[in-house]
Amino acid sequence: MPTNAPLDPSSPALVGALDATVAAEEQTGRGPWINVGAYGVPIYTVPADQPTVRVTLNHTPTVPALQTAWSAVPLPPDAQPAAGTDGHLVVWQPSADRLWEFWRLVHGPEGWSASWGGAIHDASTNAGVYGPQAWLGAGTDWGASASSLSIAGGLITLEDLALGQISHALAIALPDVRRGVYASPAQRTDGQSSAPLSLPEGAHLRLDPALDLAALHLPPLTRMIAEAAQRYGLYIRDRGEIAGFFGQRPAPAEPNPYTGPGGYLEGKYPNEILTPFPWSHLQVLKMELHP
Repeated sequence: MPTNAPLDPSSPALVGALDATVAAEEQTGRGPWINVGAYGVPIYTVPADQPTVRVTLNHTPTVPALQTAWSAVPLPPDAQPAAGTDGHLVVWQPSADRLWEFWRLVHGPEGWSASWGGAIHDASTNAGVYGPQAWLGAGTDWGASASSLSIAGGLITLEDLALGQISHALAIALPDVRRGVYASPAQRTDGQSSAPLSLPEGAHLRLDPALDLAALHLPPLTRMIAEAAQRYGLYIRDRGEIAGFFGQRPAPAEPNPYTGPGGYLEGKYPNEILTPFPWSHLQVLKMELHP
């Protein structure tokens, strides 16, 4: 992003409130966090010949366009959604350039079903925001996140970690998300906070471009996150119990690259890794707000 991108007039006050929230989490040892386990996002990249299955939409009222999008999903039979209550899972088929994502996905006796989610054709060129451009008949209320931003976007992927560099913006959840208003590119919100300095979902933040990250001597993973936040920024994607980034969850049968002394978390908890992250140096870019 341009280093001279305009800031929101309320940026200093908004960041001050966010910094105070994070400081309170640090004092109690609850956060901030990197969601790579129960609330991480498993991504299944499937070949062109992957057999398809119907995923039933468990939602009232029915949404025919979304059910049609889920009529033939190349979902592997051994796929496992994230263990948390969100039950997230993403299917990505490069050959068709299509992506499917699910909220509360379940594999039961009668097959696969999910409570909500979305689908995107031409995924490699899509902005990662649900609406009519994502799929025929798609609504702005589609998607497994509360903001209609795809949960595949803004994710710290295993490929990012292997490369040692995150070349895209990151998604973040915050506990005090503003009620009744969202900022572009979000399309909706589940915010509940009436605090005047709460941030809305969709808000775009970045680390001050003038901040010398090398001088901070950050842990490698924290440095990667900070560099991405400085170069591409952070988008508020969801409301969570604590401030948290989102990472790709490895398949259950694969070694966990995060844990252990040689893992990306260096044998520590995510909140320990994020302790030196320079939250107070964040800036809020100018917001386009919608009620």
